[in-house]
Amino acid sequence: MSDTEYTPPKVWTWDRESGGRFAKINRPIAGPTHDKELPVGEHPIQLYSLGTPNGVKVTIMLEELLAAGHKGAEYDAWLINIGEGDQFSSGYVELNPNSKIPVMADHTTDPVTRVFESGSILLYLANKFGAFLPEDHYKRTEAMNWLFWQMGSAPYLGGGFGHFYAYAPVKIEYAIDRFAMEAKRQMDVLDRNLADREFMAGDEYSIADMAIWPWYGALAKGIIYEAGEFLQVNEYKNVIRWTDQVAEREAVKRGRMVNRTFGDPSSQLRERHDASDFDTKTQDKLEG
Repeated sequence: MSDTEYTPPKVWTWDRESGGRFAKINRPIAGPTHDKELPVGEHPIQLYSLGTPNGVKVTIMLEELLAAGHKGAEYDAWLINIGEGDQFSSGYVELNPNSKIPVMADHTTDPVTRVFESGSILLYLANKFGAFLPEDHYKRTEAMNWLFWQMGSAPYLGGGFGHFYAYAPVKIEYAIDRFAMEAKRQMDVLDRNLADREFMAGDEYSIADMAIWPWYGALAKGIIYEAGEFLQVNEYKNVIRWTDQVAEREAVKRGRMVNRTFGDPSSQLRERHDASDFDTKTQDKLEG
């Protein structure tokens, strides 16, 4: 079916079989589909997530906090298999009524504090530990600018370009062209910003970098959606320089492994409950 043949009906109805790869987990209603409590480990922070870009943001932040000496950031990272509908359990929906990953529970407060939306989690942790968010008024505001830029931009990259380019059951030229243009515009925004500064908000590594890197760093390296050649990502030299610089951080190397269920098995740590879970083999890979 071409993109010129469809005429919207007067009233939209849900076609359970449409939607391509994610048809079985997307639905027009919220709420739980089954009763199941979430597991709780021994650490102050409990994370329920998956190693997608939004999940990686938070595990990088937690590993960076631990590397910086914040012992209170010890955490358990539980795998949420969105393909199996884990995000629709009653326990998960209680923490995140939006049923998306990640969600975090802070057990140092009474009652427990729930934090959902990856940007909100990054900001919560930055404020809680006083780290990775500049104290200077202008620098802090700049970091917040870029954090919220990412939260507003990524849906166009993931749900827009990524969906129609990689996952949609029908390739629609108009949709792919529209979102490819926006993806390239966003990369140009980043590239221009990084032309005269080391990190997104200036000379300080911050939660803005942690938010943007898993999405746009992967795009710059041609990894995400395998669209590097299509989008000519090699044009964005400043983004590539920044991407490589952030990727060399040891905490980033660890964080990107947590709750990962795809790729080289040696790059996966499906659940993380202690620093020792990064075993000797993994450490050799990180240091190599």
